[in-house]
Amino acid sequence: MKVAGLGFKKDVTLASLREALEAAGGPDGLAAVATVSDKADAEALKQLAGECGVPIKGIAAEMLAGIETPTQSKLIAKKFGTGSVAEAAALAAAGPGARLIATRVVSQDRTATAAIAEGDGA
Repeated sequence: MKVAGLGFKKDVTLASLREALEAAGGPDGLAAVATVSDKADAEALKQLAGECGVPIKGIAAEMLAGIETPTQSKLIAKKFGTGSVAEAAALAAAGPGARLIATRVVSQDRTATAAIAEGDGA
């Protein structure tokens, strides 16, 4: 199961999410997109998931805390307890034993990040 984890600012656009996802490897073969649960109903994310034909998996912030990520944002670490929402959400949604196949990439306008993980599913 391949899952794209997405982190983004409140004012993110579909174009920024799409750009970050493409930079991480694109939507081919994705089973889902994932993000922190309080952002799972963001309009731009719903549009991206619709374009990709995949469901959105909302991951509780408490579940993201403590997930080790190869990239680190001090701001995200302070707020969520993990170095990257995109990487942690991808890993959590892809299930036990998941591994990142694309580490966090950032959109040019810096409002969206994406990472892709592969695993056996939750």
